[in-house]
Amino acid sequence: MTPAPTIPRTHWVEPAPGVRLWVEEHGDPRAPALLLIMGAASSGLAWPDPLVHGLAQRHRVIRYDHRDTGRSTWSYAEQPYAVADLARDAVAVLDALGVERAHVAGMSLGGILVQLLVADHPGRLLSATVFGTCAASEAGWTRADGTQASPADLPPVDPRLIEEWSRPVEERDEAAEIEHRLRHWKLLGGDRIPFDEPFFRDQEQRIIRHTGHHAPSQAQALADQSALVRTAELARNEVPFLVLSAPADPVYPSDHATHLSQVVGAARLEEIAGMGHALPPAVWLPLARAIEDHTARAGC
Repeated sequence: MTPAPTIPRTHWVEPAPGVRLWVEEHGDPRAPALLLIMGAASSGLAWPDPLVHGLAQRHRVIRYDHRDTGRSTWSYAEQPYAVADLARDAVAVLDALGVERAHVAGMSLGGILVQLLVADHPGRLLSATVFGTCAASEAGWTRADGTQASPADLPPVDPRLIEEWSRPVEERDEAAEIEHRLRHWKLLGGDRIPFDEPFFRDQEQRIIRHTGHHAPSQAQALADQSALVRTAELARNEVPFLVLSAPADPVYPSDHATHLSQVVGAARLEEIAGMGHALPPAVWLPLARAIEDHTARAGC
C-alpha cells in the first residue's frame, strides 16, 4: 500500500483548562471526516502514514495524540482524569475543527472510546469501526456452537503479555527503550504475520522524535476506568457499526469481536486475516478497504 503522501494540516485543541492536544488532518477538508482514535499510551502517529494517506483519498482524515502521549500535554500527575474524559476529548477535536458529524475508527482503547461516542454522542457520528478491543457491555453472547456465555467466559490476555506488563517500569536510554518497544510489538502482533522489525523500529524512532523524549506513558493505565459500561445504550445503537475481528490478537482474542458484534445494535462483523493487536504493513490494505467499504455503506 503506497498511496501518494498528503499534505498535513496541524492544529492545537484545548479540551480542558491547561490541556492541549496535537491534532493533524489529511485529505480534502470538504470530504467526509474520518476521526482515528488510537489505543492507550499511543501517539496518533501509531496510525501508519501509508494507511492514513490511503484513507485520505476519500476522507478528511483526522488523527491526534491523546493526553500524555506525543506532543499533547503530559500532566496526569497534576491533572488526573478518567478514561471517559478521553472520549470527551474526541468530541472536543471535532468541535474545534468544525466537524458536525464524522466517521470514527478506534483501535484497542480507541475502540472503547468509539463505543462511548456511539452511546453518548450518536448524533455526531456517521459510522463507527472498531478492532482490537472489547465490549463496553455486560450483556451475554452466543458462541459459534450455539451455547450461551457471559463476558466472564471470554478468553483472557496471552500470559506472555501479562508477564511483560507486570514487570516494573525501568528507566532506559533511548536505544534500550526502542528495543523494549520492539519486543512488545512482536508479542502484540501475534503469530500469523511475520514480525516486520524494520517498520516498527522506524515507527518508534519517528514517534520519539515527534514526542521529543523517549519516556513511556503510564497515564492511561492509571486513569479511572469506572463509568465505562454502556450496555443499554449500545444495544439500541443505530449508528452503522463495524467490528473487525483480528484472529491473532493476543490481547482480545477473536471471541471478543464476536461478543461485541452481538451486543451492539446495527453491528456487522468482518475479519482481517492474520491480524493481531498491531498495524504492520501486511494489514494496511485490507484494513483500509474494510473501513472505506463501511463508510461508503453508511452513505456519507
